[in-house]
Amino acid sequence: LGNFKIVLSFPVEERGANLKALFSAPKSSPQHHITSIHCYHNTHSQKMKSRSVPVVPATAFLAVGLLVASSSSSLYVSAFSTPIFTATTPKRAPSKTVGVEIELPNFDELFHRIMHVSPLARQIVDREEGGFEAIDDKTSPSDLKWKNTHSNPRNIVHRIDKIENFQNLGCPILRFRASMQGPCISNRFANFIMDLDERKKWDPQIANVENIYPINDLDAANIAIGSKYGDCTTLGVGYCATKPNLVSSSREQLTLCGIQDFTGGASIIWGTEMEDRHNYLFPDGPRFERARSHLFSMVLMPTSSNSFDVEYILQMDCGGKIPTFLTTPVICETVKSMFNHAKKYFAGGEGSDLENWMLEQQEIAMNEYHLLFDRESILMPF
Repeated sequence: LGNFKIVLSFPVEERGANLKALFSAPKSSPQHHITSIHCYHNTHSQKMKSRSVPVVPATAFLAVGLLVASSSSSLYVSAFSTPIFTATTPKRAPSKTVGVEIELPNFDELFHRIMHVSPLARQIVDREEGGFEAIDDKTSPSDLKWKNTHSNPRNIVHRIDKIENFQNLGCPILRFRASMQGPCISNRFANFIMDLDERKKWDPQIANVENIYPINDLDAANIAIGSKYGDCTTLGVGYCATKPNLVSSSREQLTLCGIQDFTGGASIIWGTEMEDRHNYLFPDGPRFERARSHLFSMVLMPTSSNSFDVEYILQMDCGGKIPTFLTTPVICETVKSMFNHAKKYFAGGEGSDLENWMLEQQEIAMNEYHLLFDRESILMPF
């Protein structure tokens, strides 16, 4: 039926009333009234209908439910009230390890959160183009009070924004923007984080990182995710551990990560921390202080045949009792280090790691073509 926005108007004297009291008031009590319900279709702001409705519980929750249930990317609620993992009715998929299943998240909620804080993600999911040049940060959702902490167009990471204590989780959410030269290849960028040997090149604190439980069937994952969020090309449970240093002890994480590729070359690389009830998935060995990535995404948008924009979102609770004013600068410098490494990698050139990888992919594709041709030739009549 299209995308709708519902606006509820209250009398002036009732706007300060407790909403819970309004919605749960018994029928016998004096009834509060919504003076009007306005329905706007798509983005044309055309008022469809307006009338006075008494607020009894059924009416109130129906109206609020319409707001929360809307799947339009043009409407975002101000709080992440829906859990990513549902303990009561979990959806699971087999991993490549026999007997181990992966609990799948609520993908609509996951990507809603990413799109809420990442304009580049909204651009990709809405099948739009333009990269950062097409983004107007003044139209950001009104509940997001981003504070710019760094802006320099000469740097590879040319802008950093943050929101302190985002969602009251005790740690800031950070948004990094970088513009890269080179081909936009999602799995090469994801490799900087997910491959241990590649990670060691820019992150001296990394001790271990691996995809311990990759999903067995990506087709099943794509059915669960749906086509709206692109094509899932990687999905699995990852483990990460860091080394101790002078400030903190070792940290470890257990995350569900994936890559969504879109037509035109854009991609969303994402991750979310697993719940405590998933701790049985931790590898054997000593346990360390748990760090948690409440939200992580890297959005890649091609801007030409040899350039692309990257928007990196991270909200991480480092665990322990270290204040965020000490951990946030360290996180920022670490992310900058990753982008500096990525800049060198994607610059390519003769004999570079990127060129060697692309030659390997060409050889694999050629071998697959010859194998397919040989199979078809067997079926040809003489």
